Amino acid sequence: MNYFKLASIQSKLKKLEEWLRNRLRYFIWHDWKKPERKRKNLIRLGIDQNHAYAWSRTRMGGWAVAQSPILRTTITVKRLKMKGYVSLTEYYK
Repeated sequence: MNYFKLASIQSKLKKLEEWLRNRLRYFIWHDWKKPERKRKNLIRLGIDQNHAYAWSRTRMGGWAVAQSPILRTTITVKRLKMKGYVSLTEYYK
């Protein structure tokens, strides 16, 4: 019976962690504010100039951009960990 509770907690932590990572990406995107800064930062993160230009001027909202492939592939879990983000599931284990 304890195994079911453990699995339940881990799955809930995983969902919460996904949401937190998206929220962090949202805050980063929102912090960049202006399209030119967004473009420069996307280029620094490894996106080619054409895609960086297009994505920096998107009309999508910040939350939609945070969940988009452009931020998921540039602001990865590895990069977040380098900046001090601690995974909830790793912390739980």
